[in-house]
Parts: sequence; C-alpha cells; structure tokens
Amino acid sequence: MPTGFPRTPEGALAQLAAIDVTAMQSGSMEGVRRVIAEWAAPGGPTSETWSGVDGMASLLSAAGLSGAGSPQLAIVVRPVMGLIKGTVGEDFAVVCVNFEFTVTVEQTSRIAIADCQRMAWVGDRWVIGPGEEPAPAPSVWPGTEAAIAAGYRDLRYV
Repeated sequence: MPTGFPRTPEGALAQLAAIDVTAMQSGSMEGVRRVIAEWAAPGGPTSETWSGVDGMASLLSAAGLSGAGSPQLAIVVRPVMGLIKGTVGEDFAVVCVNFEFTVTVEQTSRIAIADCQRMAWVGDRWVIGPGEEPAPAPSVWPGTEAAIAAGYRDLRYV
C-alpha cells in the first residue's frame, strides 16, 4: 500500500484513498478486515464496525459471491475526486474521497462510492482516527455538477 504522505490535509486525503483502494481491490472480506486492522487508530473503526467491511459484504453479496471472493471477481477502484471537510490542528482532518468502482464477475458494472473518514496523524503516518465515522458523503458520479456542488474537487496525481 502506498504510504509516506505528508502531514497535511491533502496527505490525509491521499492516505485514505490508498487505504480504500487496497481494501476494496482485495475483493474479499479477509482483505478488507486486514487493511482496517493495520490502518485504524485505537478507538477507530474495527473489522466489525468499519463501513468498508459493510461495503465489501454488500458488493460480494450483490455479485452472488461468498466473503472469500472469487478468482473470477475483478475490482478496479479509481479515486477521482476529493473533499477536505475540515481540520483541527495539523494532526486531524476529516476528508472524503469519491471513487469510481468497476466490478466484473460475469458482466461489468460501474458504481460511484464516496468514503469520508476522520484521519489522525499517529507516529509518522495518517491512519483512520478514533471516534464515530463521519456521516456518509453523497455518492455522486465523479466529475459531474452534483459532485462539484457537493464540494468535491478533481484529484491531481503528482
């Protein structure tokens, strides 16, 4: 998983995008649980409570697959837009990433999903912070007027 993002709100946003991409592209409940166990601060979401775990369970169920996933399952997760909802000091930020998912089992489906998390700087990296997860962001198609009206901006890769 990409790491080493700077101690800035933009760095928190980039780390959340990397966490979500790694978790969701695992294509399994075990993969998602492993990621949140490594990337949540004490008091943060767990493998039982994280919205990403529920999201993977819903995705696998909709595809007619068990929690183990399937070799025929392909998930491509592309972070397209981001939103910095707020910060408290330099060690805490609430950020949202708007993703485009392309899921293929027997046919290909595309969906837009947004994730907002409380990110905390712990040690030398951003992790998903303690406390309740923020209210879900609107899941709007990246790049649309609705996404821009919700406050999302295009992500730039440097």
